[in-house]
Amino acid sequence: MVSDTSGNVGQGIAVERSPRRLTTHQKSVLIQVLLAFPDETVSVRYWPSASDALDYAEDFSTIFKAINWTVVSAEAGEDGPFSSSGLTIMVREGKLPPSAEALRDALRIYGIEAQVARDQSNLCGSSNFALAVTKS
Repeated sequence: MVSDTSGNVGQGIAVERSPRRLTTHQKSVLIQVLLAFPDETVSVRYWPSASDALDYAEDFSTIFKAINWTVVSAEAGEDGPFSSSGLTIMVREGKLPPSAEALRDALRIYGIEAQVARDQSNLCGSSNFALAVTKS
């Protein structure tokens, strides 16, 4: 039971969370961390079923482009991995490339946990890894 602004008590109402976005500070830190990994190629995917996924994916694409990585721009995906944070780092092989490991670890600083999964749907394409933004 939840009381509304008038003091009436009713059934619980789902609270909308604010859209996921990276702050300017988070972007700056990620750029500084990832600059140590030049000449990387990354694919960014998003799931349209999450209303904030495209904007969040574009935040990451902007960071990757700022450090001159080759970015396969944010493309819509389907039937991808699910993680509680809504971020998954997809790898072709079982081991994370050092750049993807650095991204994952830098995100952890802000309490953002990116799941790591093997790419069984070829989301990576020719990229070393893919970042998938899904529902959280």
